[in-house]
Amino acid sequence: MSITINNVGFSADAKLKNFIEAKLNKLSRYYNRITNSTVYLKLENSGQVKDKVVEVTVSVPGKVLVSKAEDKSFESAVDECATSLERQLKKYKGKF
Repeated sequence: MSITINNVGFSADAKLKNFIEAKLNKLSRYYNRITNSTVYLKLENSGQVKDKVVEVTVSVPGKVLVSKAEDKSFESAVDECATSLERQLKKYKGKF
C-alpha cells in the first residue's frame, strides 16, 4: 500500500508523518487489498482557535473510502479517521 501525505499551508515534521504511516499500515489487518491511501492535513482558522483537519481516502478494488476528522491535534484526528476507516473496511469486507 502506498501512502501519500499532503500538507496544506504548513510543513509536517517526520514524527507526524511516521505516526500517520504507522496508523494507516495497521488498516491492512482488516482488509489486505488496499491499493493506496491519501492523507490531507490542513489548518483551519476559526476565530482564535486553530483546529487541525485530517482527511483520509483509502482506495480498495471497486470503492474509495473517505474519512474526515477535526480536532485540536493532528494525532487525535488521525486516530478518529483510522477508527472510522477500520469500521468501513470491516463492513466492506463483510459484503464479500
